[in-house]
Amino acid sequence: MQHEAIPEIQAATTLEALQTVKTKYVGKSGLVTRELGTLGKLPPEERKTRGAEINAVRQAIQEALDTRETTLKREALDAQLASEAIDVTLPGLPLPAGGLHPINRVYDDLTGIYERLGYTVVEGPEVEDEHHNFEALNVPWYHPARDLQDTFWLEDGRLLRTHTSPMQIRYMVDHEPDLKIVVRGKVYRYEATDATHESMFHQLEGLVVGDHINMADLKGTIAEMARGLYGPGAKVRFQPSYYPFVEPGADFAVYWDNPRGESKWLELGGCGMVHPNVFKAVDDLREAQGKERVYEGKTGFAFGLGPERIAMLKYKIPDIRYFYANDPRVIGQFRGELE
Repeated sequence: MQHEAIPEIQAATTLEALQTVKTKYVGKSGLVTRELGTLGKLPPEERKTRGAEINAVRQAIQEALDTRETTLKREALDAQLASEAIDVTLPGLPLPAGGLHPINRVYDDLTGIYERLGYTVVEGPEVEDEHHNFEALNVPWYHPARDLQDTFWLEDGRLLRTHTSPMQIRYMVDHEPDLKIVVRGKVYRYEATDATHESMFHQLEGLVVGDHINMADLKGTIAEMARGLYGPGAKVRFQPSYYPFVEPGADFAVYWDNPRGESKWLELGGCGMVHPNVFKAVDDLREAQGKERVYEGKTGFAFGLGPERIAMLKYKIPDIRYFYANDPRVIGQFRGELE
């Protein structure tokens, strides 16, 4: 039996074929196993000798099976490694390059302009309390301006900020004048979504506080921003408007002679002189923290604008929802122009 099994084992070229041979000889119903089952029919004096012979055959067959299995597994692994090998001398595959999102590019342009003018760029929490988001900005609970900013309220009584202006309050509480900051970040409004409105969007807000700050300073700052965005020939227009945290308030627009020949006024944002009630609210918060009242009697201006508006006009994006669709076909087409 051993003389028959060993050649069959050596002839097996796959692990499946080897398993067939193994089952034939040492399986539960194999030839060697059946021989062991006949030992009980032999006389006691022959049983021991015959059992030793059969076990020796079984051991020899099993050793041959183990050796052949090791060889076949090694050959299979070598074949797999050879078939899956990487030729490092081949040229690499081109991978798509990433690019800055249009919103980030506009943000970088804006903050770069203001950093060159000596402003500090700051960010603040997106989850706010009612006092910082409304009351400290001269918008008490009964004020009709709250109806203009539909709010996402949280279960604990806090809210998602409706504008970046709360950071003006937080920064002034922690810092004394004179100061010049721009605040960047996301804001949230509970409103219907369409091509020009989203429930989440971005703002850039500026604040300057000091002695004898006036409207001329504000207009000069906005004009400098316009020249930084649209070139030295950019013109700025101011129109009276109402915002509860500034007095007087205005909307500002830029006349842009763009390369596509679409010259027109672009409404960019709102601005104005900081309302005295805002400075009073800041000093009240400072006093509650044991700090000196330093803002009453100061003057300052604030302004805010939306980067989405600038990006949509600059890159001819027709729908604000495209910015947040995570569609590489939308963002990828602006990579070359943005970079």
